[in-house]
Amino acid sequence: MKLLIRATNWVGDAIMALPALRAVRARFPEAEIAILARAYVADLYREQRVCDRLIIYDSHGEHAGLSGGERLARELREQKFDKALLLQNAFDAAWIAWRAGIQERIGYARDGRSLLLTKAVKVPRTGETPVHETHYYLELLRRAGWIEELPKEGFIRFDVSEERRRRGAEILIEAGARPHALRIAVGAGASFGAARCWPAERFAETANRLAEQADADIVLFGTAGEAAVTSAIAQRLRKPAIDLTGKTTIAELPGALSQCHLFIGNDSGVMHVAAAVGLPVVGIFGPTDPFGTGPMTPRRAIVQEKPYCSPCFLRRCPTDHRCMTAIAVEAVEAAAKPWLVAAEVRSA
Repeated sequence: MKLLIRATNWVGDAIMALPALRAVRARFPEAEIAILARAYVADLYREQRVCDRLIIYDSHGEHAGLSGGERLARELREQKFDKALLLQNAFDAAWIAWRAGIQERIGYARDGRSLLLTKAVKVPRTGETPVHETHYYLELLRRAGWIEELPKEGFIRFDVSEERRRRGAEILIEAGARPHALRIAVGAGASFGAARCWPAERFAETANRLAEQADADIVLFGTAGEAAVTSAIAQRLRKPAIDLTGKTTIAELPGALSQCHLFIGNDSGVMHVAAAVGLPVVGIFGPTDPFGTGPMTPRRAIVQEKPYCSPCFLRRCPTDHRCMTAIAVEAVEAAAKPWLVAAEVRSA
């Protein structure tokens, strides 16, 4: 059997979908499985042993627009897939699978695409499944008849090869990190929108306090588009940061994070990667719900204030951003200190 899986588009969702991808691999060990994904998601999955090959969906290049979608569908049609599993919810995912002539097309019945699916799975209602998004993908498999029950997932593991770990260490040292110091990774951006972002000056003050207490290096992670936020933090630090903003590819990110000892950040893709590579995570939540999208690891502390309007799930706050501005530096510092103490003991 030849199976095509349409991956999700966001980094955090890609991590949260890993248990479902591993369940599919276990269900069909002899199948030829290909994952169709954007380039940055494909780079995450390359060494996770969940598929036989990756197909890049270049939505801003050769696969852009209607003609590009038709080109992709033709490329897939030539490969004669038997089944398509659509983890992505968009109409586009079903349309491409239908145009590719894939006989069995499985996905959630949403976004107006039910007629394009051969097995349109009913979307779970509130309370029917555990609330975390990981179970949303697993429930699709259960309702499709591919697994009997939802596995009890307490930790999503991301495998980091020794080669990636070595490269991560090299990146940090080349950027100025001390070889044997504790390292606090900071992820102050959020691709979803500014509403998820704790103020930069509070990140900086928290980092200053923890760096002084633990003699730790502060490592700033972010995309090139988040440079303004990380720059605002770096300017307020009392000692130079290890600024990796825009300097690591998505393929290098897990390895670089694996060489740190603690992650502090907003609800974002980098937070999920940090948790999956094994870092303790201090997650700062405002407009989103940690029960739904929190890091899947027992080594976590969630810092949250909940005004009446939270969670709103908006990209930008229409009022005074009180869900984030109510979170004090002292609260994040207190959540982080036990993990740093434990890291000091392990490194001693």
